[in-house]
Amino acid sequence: MDWGTVTAEDLVDALREVDWSSPPRPLPEFFSRFTVPRSYAKWSSRLKCNLYYYRTNYFIMIMVVLGLGFLRRPLAIVAALLTALSTACLNDSFAGTFSDKITRTVRQFSPHFAAKLRPSPIPVMRGRPSAKRSIHICGQPRWVFVSIFASVSLILWYVSCGILTVLWAFAIGLLATVLHASFRTPNLKARLNTFREEFRAVWRNYSDL
Repeated sequence: MDWGTVTAEDLVDALREVDWSSPPRPLPEFFSRFTVPRSYAKWSSRLKCNLYYYRTNYFIMIMVVLGLGFLRRPLAIVAALLTALSTACLNDSFAGTFSDKITRTVRQFSPHFAAKLRPSPIPVMRGRPSAKRSIHICGQPRWVFVSIFASVSLILWYVSCGILTVLWAFAIGLLATVLHASFRTPNLKARLNTFREEFRAVWRNYSDL
């Protein structure tokens, strides 16, 4: 993939659809080699490549920075977890995995109620679905859960008086992410991983036909 031709919108779409369940990259690799980009085009390409390849590491790093900022505010920690959960649910793969785990857990106690948590099937016309399957969590549209988690987290942010703290912590975490992504030299594993993800996406689209 030529990251120079990838727009910010394409990167956001890729991060939303990619699987986030993969473990973070090892720390020796994460802090391996740093160089200064030679041009703006090189910097832009490197930034997008590293944001995609080290996405799990950056997510954990930001959560750690937020956690350190709220050691004395338990409600703020809960608010941060709900904010992270609502953000993670925007990813298709995480939303599907999260829904499956809740359904399996509920099935152990009430199989009848667990059956109601499944989304309604999409009508099929001429061997193909009549519409693109939307993402559901526990039988409900994804936006319902995202709205609930986000609303509760905002209330907890207000009660804990930690809004200013989270802004500073998030700014520090975001700055650290941008600095690392800007100076970390993309390695061969990052390029191979990109090609593998491209092949999976093409194969997934082909299998849907």
